[in-house]
Amino acid sequence: MEERRGYVSHIVYRNVENGYTVFELENPDEDVEETCVGNVPFLNEGEYVCVRGELVTHPIYQEQLKVMSCEVQEPDDELAMLRYLSSGAIAGVRGGLAKRIVDKFGDKTFEIIEKEPERLAEVKGITEKKARAISEQFEEKREMRGAMLFLQEYGISNALAVKIYQTYGSALYEIVRENPYRMAEDISGVGFRIADEIARKSGFAMDSAPRIRAGILYVLNAGTKEGYVYMPEKLLLQEAVYQLGVSMDQLMDSLEELVYDKSVIVTEERDVYLPSLYYSEMNCARMLFDLNVPVERPTKALDELISRVEKSQEIVLDDQQKIAVREALTSGFLVITGGPGTGKTTTINTLIECLMEKGLSILLAAPTGRAAKRMAEATGQEAQTIHRLLEYNGAAAEQENVSEERSDLFGRNEWNPLETDVVIIDEMSMVDIFLFHNLLKAIAVGTRLILVGDVNQLPSVGPGNVLRDVINSHCFNVVRLSHIFRQAAESDIIVNAHRIHRGEEIALDNQSKDFFCLKRDDSHGVLEVMLWLVRDRMPKYTHCTPFDVQVLTPMKKGELGVHRCNEVLQRYLNPEAPGKNQMELHGVLFREGDKVMQMKNNYQIKWEIRGYNHMMIEEGSGVFNGDCGIITEIDTFNKEVTVRFDDEKYVTYPQGNLDELELAYAITIHKSQGSEYPAVVLPILSGPRPLMNRNILYTAVTRGKKCVTIVGNKDTVREMIQNKSEQMRYSSLCRRLQELEQESLEK
Repeated sequence: MEERRGYVSHIVYRNVENGYTVFELENPDEDVEETCVGNVPFLNEGEYVCVRGELVTHPIYQEQLKVMSCEVQEPDDELAMLRYLSSGAIAGVRGGLAKRIVDKFGDKTFEIIEKEPERLAEVKGITEKKARAISEQFEEKREMRGAMLFLQEYGISNALAVKIYQTYGSALYEIVRENPYRMAEDISGVGFRIADEIARKSGFAMDSAPRIRAGILYVLNAGTKEGYVYMPEKLLLQEAVYQLGVSMDQLMDSLEELVYDKSVIVTEERDVYLPSLYYSEMNCARMLFDLNVPVERPTKALDELISRVEKSQEIVLDDQQKIAVREALTSGFLVITGGPGTGKTTTINTLIECLMEKGLSILLAAPTGRAAKRMAEATGQEAQTIHRLLEYNGAAAEQENVSEERSDLFGRNEWNPLETDVVIIDEMSMVDIFLFHNLLKAIAVGTRLILVGDVNQLPSVGPGNVLRDVINSHCFNVVRLSHIFRQAAESDIIVNAHRIHRGEEIALDNQSKDFFCLKRDDSHGVLEVMLWLVRDRMPKYTHCTPFDVQVLTPMKKGELGVHRCNEVLQRYLNPEAPGKNQMELHGVLFREGDKVMQMKNNYQIKWEIRGYNHMMIEEGSGVFNGDCGIITEIDTFNKEVTVRFDDEKYVTYPQGNLDELELAYAITIHKSQGSEYPAVVLPILSGPRPLMNRNILYTAVTRGKKCVTIVGNKDTVREMIQNKSEQMRYSSLCRRLQELEQESLEK
């Protein structure tokens, strides 16, 4: 461990979000400067510091001191005080003015600034107002430095400490000592576990009321990550007992308090909701009934219109497709569902032509950028993400804790609805209850809404089971397309997908042109074949690049999980090379040229579209869960990573946001929803029964466009087809819809 003392002569770079700083340290005794890097958000030019760290050699910037700790020494002589004030650390105080202040007050300068700031007005060029401003800045710098040191005692990183200080200011001391669990609710990045550790170090008892209260909310929020809209009270309490190690009686008391102050809602069925989720479902149910009104009577003229479009498009619709188009033309709300090859795209294209001929305006959208791109290619019309359709507000920070729904994220809402006659949403199985709620708020009564999707796909990553709940409520018109058309029937991918859904055996004899199963008995053999397929075989067979071949796996961990597959694929598809920058963060090695995926919605992060010579031609905000791209640049000096996403948007991630990225050579099947790939490789050997089911396999198979190859155990594949069990998802939109329908019948 090296130790250096000196003045901060120049701050080269600072990331204000996480405090990562590059600065030059001047040793006045030896007249040398040294470059230092580390998380020191409180540091200012001109300060005298003692830093400890290790010397590292940067490939571009040569030798640096990687700072592990930094202590600011209070200036105790006139020269040190003059140096600090002259550095510009205090806005408006430099050069001559700094010298006049120190000449006037000598070695008592800092004492005067802190305790008698009004006396600064005795110096020429300083008004009373400026004197107060100097004192306030001086105190703020000192407060922040003290806060950083205080939070470090609790094991909090500087990056997180910056967020805490920016949120609470000087009030953080009281919060840490009296109720650190508030931070879990207020600050993105401070979860219950971190708050609990801080509370433990602050002397909080295991059975303290704030801890139990925060723990219950933590369990409810954790449930939303499993897709739950609510948790049955019994399940919630059992999980809270396990997580918190307290008695059931103590939990019941805290739960009653949470109900009393409206932090949670408990229904007659003893289901426990976060309020935002409860009201999202209630409002969605009401708004769907408001939209579900006849907008036009079925007439002979409509049938003639459909026939004309069929003729002009040189297609022949089957009976179900004709019903779907007719219902869409006459209803305010309609759901169209069907598996692959059942003509959903043809139906939508016919409907669009009919609507356009009637002079109606149409907006098309899907949950992800990839799904929107597919929709645009299939229809020949502009399609966008639902977030973009609703004009998401990049200036509004992302809400990490879902206990409160943000109402300011979207420019389109009940006060500024979408200006169109018809809205068509594809891949509806991916839409969670929050996004659906915001979509419905932006659709005025009289606007037609058509939802399209495969109800047999996996449900949304976020809370809710919207498409399935709407269909199962039997409250609205739903058209199910089931006929597999001749061209689709020639694809074993589509035929096998439907067989899997029906629980039927599929051929695994490799007699197909687009569906294969290569038997291997151990994980090493599976990984070896997987690599050969991705790197060599599939690109030639399907005329694509290795980066277009997507490995899908049911799980994240294990020998065939996402993390292990990505390690193997990265090593051979994008190996280490001279001049290719790389950086390791949160246990993941990122390298220029890597295929990556955004793992959470970030409404605030900036993007730009670049034109000739990398000049920015368009800019905006927001990158969303499931967006994929390639790392084009890693700036190891500033700790930044630039990614070019599929829609040609360039996003530069500061170090504090890099936990939002994961390698994407292999992704979970859940994350693949809404996407389609030229070739899909499925490593399947064994795994937890809840993840090895029919629904998972069906979703994976339907992601492949030209070829699907399973590598592993054929018996496991057959067991997955027979395993109908799906992970329980607690949602109640279906119940809310049926309750509203019953109320309307009773009136």
